[in-house]
Formats: sequence, structure tokens, C-alpha cells
Amino acid sequence: MKNTYTNEPSRSAALAGALNRPGIEIIRYGLVIVLLWIGGMKFTSYEAAGIAPLEMHSPFVNWLYVLLGQRHISDLLGIIEIALGVGIALRYIFPLVSGIASLLSVGMFLTTLSFLFTTPGWEPTLGFPAISAMPGQFLLKDVVLLGAAIFTASEAFGAVHKSETSVERTESVTAGAR
Repeated sequence: MKNTYTNEPSRSAALAGALNRPGIEIIRYGLVIVLLWIGGMKFTSYEAAGIAPLEMHSPFVNWLYVLLGQRHISDLLGIIEIALGVGIALRYIFPLVSGIASLLSVGMFLTTLSFLFTTPGWEPTLGFPAISAMPGQFLLKDVVLLGAAIFTASEAFGAVHKSETSVERTESVTAGAR
């Protein structure tokens, strides 16, 4: 975008260009850090006990809680979160894997956001929009994580097409040189 008075690129366009790549990387690897960290915490008794009320009241997860118990479901969730974090981190090596891990994270965050409606604990005395620290404020961050997972899925799947095109171009140049 050019400034009509000076015929130079506008400062805001230059700033947007400079912030785009670091913003994308912070979104992606911030999501990775959160998944790895929270996934690692799932192996502690503290975290297993903390998420138990959410699991017990969820129609999506309750059956798993009954089947595996508090300790094992927490461990399973830890493994899943760590695997998703690693998958998303592989964006520059395997963009398809990163895109799939991001999509699976979308499903996970939608599930955890459903806990807002299935777990007792809303703050009734203050009225809307007051929510309790647990589960409300604890889970509210998942709205941002959901957006980050959707974005990283889109960006990674976009890179799959670009990497396939690059491979096809390389193969055709190599075949033409023979």
C-alpha cells in the first residue's frame, strides 16, 4: 500500500509485514509450549485431581473417566497433548502432520470448552458474565488456544500444497535434465 502524498510504502504496511512472520511463529510455538507443558503436568497427581471434576461431569469424557480412572485418564490426556504439541512443532519438516495435529487440537479444545457448560461451578451470585475461577476462568483460555489451533491448521495445510508443488517442480527439472 502506498502513501498517496509521498509515493512511499506506508509505515503501517511495513509494520504489518514485519510483524506477520514473528506473530505466526509465536502463535504456533506458543501453542506447542502450552500443549507440552500442560501435557507434562497431566502426569502429576495435582493435575489429575484438578481435572477430575471436569471429566466426571462431561458427557464426552465421563465414560473414559469411569473406564480408566482418574490417574490413567490424566496420563492418557498428557500423552495426547504432548503428541499434538510435537506434531504441531513439526510444521517445517512435515506440514501435513502439523496440520493434522492442529485439527486434532481443535477437537480437543472444543471438548474442553464444553466443560464450561457441563461442569457445575458458575458464579450465580454475581450474574452474567461472572464466572468462577474453576471451571470458568480456567477454561476461558481455551478460546484463544482454539483460535491458534485453527490458524496453525490452516497455515500448515497451506504449506503442504506449496511443498508438494516444490517437489513436483524439482522432479520435473531433474527428469528434464536426464
